Amino acid sequence: MVDVTELVTLSTQNLHRNFGPHVAVCDVNLQLKRGEVLGLLGPNGAGKSTTMRMLTGNLAPSSGSIEICGIDLLDKPLEAKLHLGYLPEIPPLYFDMTVNEYLLLVARLHRVNKQIMQIVLKNVKQRCGLRDQGKYLIGTLSKGFQQRVGIAQAIIHNPDVIILDEPTVGLDPNQIQEIRLLIRELGATSSVILSTHILPEIENVCDRVQIMHKGAVVFDKTMIELRQQDANLEDIFTQLTRS
Repeated sequence: MVDVTELVTLSTQNLHRNFGPHVAVCDVNLQLKRGEVLGLLGPNGAGKSTTMRMLTGNLAPSSGSIEICGIDLLDKPLEAKLHLGYLPEIPPLYFDMTVNEYLLLVARLHRVNKQIMQIVLKNVKQRCGLRDQGKYLIGTLSKGFQQRVGIAQAIIHNPDVIILDEPTVGLDPNQIQEIRLLIRELGATSSVILSTHILPEIENVCDRVQIMHKGAVVFDKTMIELRQQDANLEDIFTQLTRS
């Protein structure tokens, strides 16, 4: 019998974040399993970005705990972050570097084995549609290709947990479809959190959806449950976040 706890890659308990008197995130509990793609929805100011910054170790919670693959993110941040890949809303790119130079730097920072470095670089460029862009300066690329480089840096070390904040921003319809296919592919072996304002993206890619409003999770269901109930995600989102 498979031990379910072995499948959990990300776990939070009673996660809070205050900014002075303002409560940005309140009592968020989350368990993410390997092979699960979670869609995170919410209006502007709902606490999504603050939550993702805490999950990736870029912002300390006011209280609560975060574990990545069983490793406490607050106690052992470097060890825990080896299992994390993160694409923030504004990709962390160096515009004066070529794609190859940048991805090589990121691979080294993530301690990718030197013996397989070139294979890893080739594979990640292939997966992200960057095969012919390696020698171009990132600053000369279109917004869409820059976004692809951002995704490549998030997955280059084959992390167990991948957190993507608006990954299809600036992409054309064909590129959006390609990235959606990539996210589904990533979800076969890793856990993925996808934050987006595009409801069809959640419906097409995710296994489960959570809605945040005023810092709290107000909805959490699998897409299978929604389909069985013949529920409309747009209607649910509007009802829960209107006030």
